[in-house]
Amino acid sequence: MKVIIIEDEPLSAEHLTSLLRKANRNIEVIQYLDTVKAAVQAFEDGISADLLFLDIHLADGNSFEIFSRFPIKTPVIFTTAYDHYAIKAFKQNSIDYLLKPISLSDIIFALDKLDGQHQGLQASASENLKQSYHMIHKNHKTRFMVKLGQNIETVTTDQIHHFDTKESMSFLITTNGQRFPIDYTLDQLETLLHSKDFFRINRKVIIHFNAIGKINTYLNQRLAINTKFLEGDARVVSRERVPEFKLWLDDKI
Repeated sequence: MKVIIIEDEPLSAEHLTSLLRKANRNIEVIQYLDTVKAAVQAFEDGISADLLFLDIHLADGNSFEIFSRFPIKTPVIFTTAYDHYAIKAFKQNSIDYLLKPISLSDIIFALDKLDGQHQGLQASASENLKQSYHMIHKNHKTRFMVKLGQNIETVTTDQIHHFDTKESMSFLITTNGQRFPIDYTLDQLETLLHSKDFFRINRKVIIHFNAIGKINTYLNQRLAINTKFLEGDARVVSRERVPEFKLWLDDKI
């Protein structure tokens, strides 16, 4: 089976390749692509495969742009850190929608679904979507345990202003400005938090929707959020995240 991986994070692409080889030795990754532009050009040049693994957020935009610029009939397995594109993904030739970090069992399950489809044993599209919806919406974290003096307190997600990281440590900041160290990386938090409420605006900050005040344009096509407890570059939406941030806001409004 020939596979193309469209992913802008080299480590994620390497991890996915390793999982694919463990899942099926007959899989051959024939091409890595990291931008919408490169993907469209490759398809226009005639590249073909049996399966695409496609990250939704790429360096130069949203990967759904690829489908609008080139008719792709190859089965697709989407990989992403965000769950709010699931419905849109299933409007394409989607086999599955895998949330990062991806495990070997995720890959095996997705490949089994592809095999089932080829054999005419795949469940109906509506049932497929229902199952995937439940999978991606389960186990979102709703509270965190933090240490306050000698006591352990509970902070619910609606009491959280944002999360940030400093000197390799992660912190939870409440809506009243209390700051607590937590034992999660921001990458882990992205998979644990519900994306309808939280968004990672840059490498160092994940913010709650309710913490966002006014939003202003900023240098180099970035956006700046006016909000309490964040200053300087910490309040800036990085340029590569701006398109997805706008879509996230549209879903909330």
